[in-house]
Amino acid sequence: MADPLKKILEPIKELQNIRGIELPIGLEFLQLVVTGPPGAGKSYYIEQIRGWPNEGYLDLTQKGWWKDQSLIYRPREVHLGLPFVGYKEALTVFDKEWLHGSIPLDLEYGRIKIPPFKENFLQTNWRNRYIFEFLIPSPSTIYKQRIDRQSQGYFPVDKKLSLEMVKQQVAVYREVALYLHRAGMNVYVRKDLDKPPMRIAEKGVASVPLWTLDRKPKRPNLKSVAGWKCLIRRRYPIQWLTLSSDPQSLDHAGRIAHDGKCFELIVGDVHLRFQPEIALGIKKNAIHKNWIINTEQGCSTRSIQGFSRIKVGETIIVGQVNNELNELFHFNDSVAKRHVSVTNRRGDLILTPLMPERETTIVRLDDLDYRERLERGRHNSLLEIRRIYGQNIEPLPADKALQTIRAVNILLQEEPFRPKNKLGNPGGLVEISAKKIPVIVGDLHAQVDNLLKILSENCLLDCLRMKTANLIILGDAVHSENKDEMDKFETSMLIMDLIFQLKLKFPENVFYIRGNHDNFDPEINKNGFLQGVLFRETLLKHRGPEYVQEMQTYYDRLPYIICSDTFIACHAGPPRYGITKDDLINIENNKKLANELTNNRLQLTNHPAGYSKRDVKKLRKCLERTQKTRFIVGHTPMDPFGSFWLHAGTIKNHHIIFSAQTEGPSIFIQTGNSFMPISFPAEPLTDLLNDLS
Repeated sequence: MADPLKKILEPIKELQNIRGIELPIGLEFLQLVVTGPPGAGKSYYIEQIRGWPNEGYLDLTQKGWWKDQSLIYRPREVHLGLPFVGYKEALTVFDKEWLHGSIPLDLEYGRIKIPPFKENFLQTNWRNRYIFEFLIPSPSTIYKQRIDRQSQGYFPVDKKLSLEMVKQQVAVYREVALYLHRAGMNVYVRKDLDKPPMRIAEKGVASVPLWTLDRKPKRPNLKSVAGWKCLIRRRYPIQWLTLSSDPQSLDHAGRIAHDGKCFELIVGDVHLRFQPEIALGIKKNAIHKNWIINTEQGCSTRSIQGFSRIKVGETIIVGQVNNELNELFHFNDSVAKRHVSVTNRRGDLILTPLMPERETTIVRLDDLDYRERLERGRHNSLLEIRRIYGQNIEPLPADKALQTIRAVNILLQEEPFRPKNKLGNPGGLVEISAKKIPVIVGDLHAQVDNLLKILSENCLLDCLRMKTANLIILGDAVHSENKDEMDKFETSMLIMDLIFQLKLKFPENVFYIRGNHDNFDPEINKNGFLQGVLFRETLLKHRGPEYVQEMQTYYDRLPYIICSDTFIACHAGPPRYGITKDDLINIENNKKLANELTNNRLQLTNHPAGYSKRDVKKLRKCLERTQKTRFIVGHTPMDPFGSFWLHAGTIKNHHIIFSAQTEGPSIFIQTGNSFMPISFPAEPLTDLLNDLS
């Protein structure tokens, strides 16, 4: 059973000792809430640090659980009530319904309530009020502790105790810890009271919890205005920095305004460009004042650039310890391990030098407002999309749609890069050159604006035209997963029209890999809607039987897997049995293999029949690729907070991408020898494009 926390935990180094227990320095004693599976040692722990002795209970499915009276007294131990599929009420992992149910029960993450962000002065910052420590020893350790304590009295939770039951309970708490962390809660994990606490540090995620940083600065004297501001606002005053074209050394914490202008942070010999991330067409009160960090001021038609993002409320460490930034910007020895911390506070950036003896410099790049330059640059990209599509961004007329799909099907019948199968048709495998940069898109599920956002960023259209990049969509572009749109298919028609036009414009650089929703099968069911059948009926009504037949032909001619020397990608996952390269090429009449590549999922606690590390290894071997070859799939949405999962299931170089989040799409691109995820904010680009002259 895969541990989702394996390889993403790192020790918290700045510690304080409280009554014999090592706790993070940034943690205030009364913020602490301890939870974990039965028998983990929570009661002993709370007794050791002299916390509140009585156990509490938190139903995470209840709105406002963060105001529950059980959290008034802290630190204390709490048991978590969690949502499971098939049960209306929340369950603990020692309730009889959980113990006697069809184990493992499937967690229903969407029902977990998360405290809101603090948006004004009068609101309470509930997310920062608590820091959850998940005490999760190994299952064998917990099992032994629970066996040993049976001689000390009667423990109802230990009735019919088995090691397998303990493993399931531990698995649930590991998943919940990761989920709450991704939701923005303050979470850390401890495997044993004698071991240091560890924070969750997912690869490819640059931000770190603010409370894990060094001690807060000394509070200003109350004889000063700054001291009173600090007392009332409970926030330490930080000097505003006035940037100019003259470089200035950063020797103390400073604050830079979100004013639409760019600046450069120079750490050692490395120059990092900071520019505000501007989303077009968004109402002012809905804009998230994020910043982008890169090394170039513009995009390139020769090499798509990677970048990092720092969102509102996030803190990142600029230095060699930050794997994401290190891979992206190639820090040399002039950059310290922890050089500068950068915090995005409501759009303003707070820069704090962590190594005063190392040189840190800031400089204004120019006095131009980046928002104006961005709108002009993006305007050209949007116009190019209009030119390619040939009309307003709306479904094509029936006659033009039929003409378009016929032309695409002719292309697919003679598509290069696909070895021919035994019938003389293009096979199920696409082999492309590693010289072109792959841009890999996960499930879009009729999110037209997400596709338009991807096309209008990073000079992608120019790179496709210059044949320096490949756009690869991993299936399932159709069938919305939004609750109110599952039975509506206009956007499904539109997104396929767009993809068809892209294929005709860039036939050697745009590839669509078949997914499980790419058919009219009645088994495609979402919340009771037979989306495959309903989509067919919609096409029949608006475009006629000839178009439906051409769409079925399109589905039948799609490839199932794509690879180069640097990556392998398919929609869902590798087959769970041995195959050969010839099997992939001759997949046309192999329904079992086609089903595996389009429907398989990663082996998890609630999906024990899924694929494993061994299956990924066999697929790489089948295609004569090394262990370093990235294996990238879609199909499996992570959670409401993330669109990508690096090294999924603790399988090295195996990534999952999902591009249908309403908050904006994510993609994978290759940067040098690495693949990195890039996320974009949502923009109402369909409306913007249709308003362009």
